Amino acid sequence: MTYRVIAMAALLGSASTVHAGGIDRSGQSITALFESGRYAEFSLGAVSPNTSGVGVQATPGVKSGNMTDNFFTFGAAYKADINDQLSYAIIYDQPFGADVAYDTGTGYFAAGSTATFDSDALTALLRYKMPNNFSVHGGIRVQRIEASALIPFVTAAPNPNNPFITNPGAPYSVKGDQETGVGYVAGVAYEKPEIAMRVSLTYNSKISYDVDTTENSALGMGVKSTTEVDTPQSLNLEFQTGIAADTLLFGGVRWTDWSSFEIAPQQYATLTRGGKLLSYDDDVYSYSLGVGRRLNDTWSVAASIGYEKSEGGFSSNLGPTDGNKSLALAATYSRDNVKITTGIRYINIGDAETEAGLASPAATFEDNDAVAIGVKVGFTF
Repeated sequence: MTYRVIAMAALLGSASTVHAGGIDRSGQSITALFESGRYAEFSLGAVSPNTSGVGVQATPGVKSGNMTDNFFTFGAAYKADINDQLSYAIIYDQPFGADVAYDTGTGYFAAGSTATFDSDALTALLRYKMPNNFSVHGGIRVQRIEASALIPFVTAAPNPNNPFITNPGAPYSVKGDQETGVGYVAGVAYEKPEIAMRVSLTYNSKISYDVDTTENSALGMGVKSTTEVDTPQSLNLEFQTGIAADTLLFGGVRWTDWSSFEIAPQQYATLTRGGKLLSYDDDVYSYSLGVGRRLNDTWSVAASIGYEKSEGGFSSNLGPTDGNKSLALAATYSRDNVKITTGIRYINIGDAETEAGLASPAATFEDNDAVAIGVKVGFTF
């Protein structure tokens, strides 16, 4: 089985979480660690979501317009062997992210609301091969996060009985300073090279931050505090195996501990009586399955499907999605020591309901989708 088909499995697998549960984007794949010899890769993705809803109780019948901005993702990796048993990899990705921007002037209750969450991670991994086809891998991850939000509909009316309302009607906004944290990665893999078989299980630890936060609201302007944020722990099971000459079956399961994730700045919690700026009720399981086929010495193709269960309940107005289904296609062109893989993925976003204060449901989001396009260039040397 050639590495060209395996390259497409890696691209489609990493794309499977580009619009997944929570604010998952990269899937934290470590497939570069299993490449042969000395290897480097660069990847770029562009995602165009269309996520819109209609008010139910808050602003009945009013349409939100598309509330998700287009975004790009970038990744890179370098892998090399130390000796026959030891190898290492350095991987850069953008594991978590959000880009929310409700249109203004629509009359929708959340009009003008915006939110961003950015992250960058650098992971250093070491792998040790054992004589029985098993290997173990592990390392550290250094990760940076930064977030901000403006939510005009979260405010407070004048109230002479509440002396803490110093700026009645002021819209809520928050800015979290850039913070860096450290976590770890640990895993095990089994390989059978003669049939291109590999099964790997990788644990990614949570990473904790104390984020210096500045809030503006009806309760005060420029109020500083510290917000505790933990990006979630996760577990990736990835597999591939040859099933016929020049044909590869691949897939994976990713569990992410989103039920333990929350962002709850002090003023926001006070204004919403204990509400969270962003949180999730359930953990998320993301599944993918695909097949790749080498056509000739230079071209290979692959297709995969993805699935994430809808959990029900209410979703956040900053992330009104619940599960998804997807279809992805990819092709790889290889020549000498270079391989170029391109892929496109269509995502059918699961329907969701949101709430706002006592308005439940506040809005319904239905029939939404996204298109993702990715390119990966790999070099062996």
